[in-house]
Amino acid sequence: MSDKRQKEILNFIQNHPYCSSGEIFKEFATSISYATVKRTLSKIQAKGHIISEGKGKGTKYLISPFFELVYSIDIDRYYNKEIDERQIKEEFNFGIFELIDKAEVLNKAELLKLSDLQAKYTSNISTLSDFEYRKELERLAIDLSWKSSQIEGNTYSLLETERLLKDKETASGKTKEEAIMLLNHKDAIDFIVGNPDYLIPLTISNIEDIHSLLIKELAVDKNLRKRRVGISGTNYRPLDNEFQIREALLSTCNLINKKENVFEKALLTLLLISYIQPFMDGNKRTARIVSNAILMNYKYCPISFRTVDSVDYKKALLLFYEQNNISKFKEIFITQFEFAVKTYF
Repeated sequence: MSDKRQKEILNFIQNHPYCSSGEIFKEFATSISYATVKRTLSKIQAKGHIISEGKGKGTKYLISPFFELVYSIDIDRYYNKEIDERQIKEEFNFGIFELIDKAEVLNKAELLKLSDLQAKYTSNISTLSDFEYRKELERLAIDLSWKSSQIEGNTYSLLETERLLKDKETASGKTKEEAIMLLNHKDAIDFIVGNPDYLIPLTISNIEDIHSLLIKELAVDKNLRKRRVGISGTNYRPLDNEFQIREALLSTCNLINKKENVFEKALLTLLLISYIQPFMDGNKRTARIVSNAILMNYKYCPISFRTVDSVDYKKALLLFYEQNNISKFKEIFITQFEFAVKTYF
């Protein structure tokens, strides 16, 4: 049975959870036999892509939690449905930690591509003087400060950001808070450049320290949330209990410290801190800086996210919030790592 047929049956199960083999056969009866359907289901289940419940004729099939995590979703089709039409995981899933602990969230092809890019980065910087390297890192830091702030609604242009960070020249028609947000980003980046091992191992305390740098002089509460927070564009509800938030953040730290692959560490940091929303504001900004700190500690290329579309970034995150699916955010991470290696160094 071809991979194409397996994908078609997987897609059917994805769209019709708890379906029977008979219902699947009815969908494909014009092209395959019932025996072929059964054999295909056995092969897919052996790969861990589906699980079954019940016995005999009462057996029902659904996508496995692992496959839910990594399978590719048509994001345009997904968002064609309005917020209240989408069937989502509305509450925080504590089971995500055990699932990710057992999973390899980056497949062999993805790891090979990232490793090749990292090798290129290592080779490139070996030819740079310390001055040249720091000049490129400064350029990346400006781009990261700009894009990370833009994703959060900051209206400074890249050129205005450069003037602000280099010459302390504020842009006309912009708020004081926008300038502070950008200056805080640069301070946080300068801190991790000067202290590359500060977040190794990752702890709640050092995540809070990065958050404090990012929200300095802004009207944002420090420390972990003690009350509910909403997220626009989704019905997903983050944890609203301080003790559960701390528990989830501790599980995140333990998971990331346990993972051996640096790319997985950085990717999961981006996703899980954002998913938990541990602070009243500044969560995604904190995730991006902490993720880059992990990359830099291991002498990996940092990421500016300069060419990512802000809406695409948010859609990929919301997909993880709502479905615990990592596929689209992985694409962004890999694409932006490639851009950073080829653009700055």
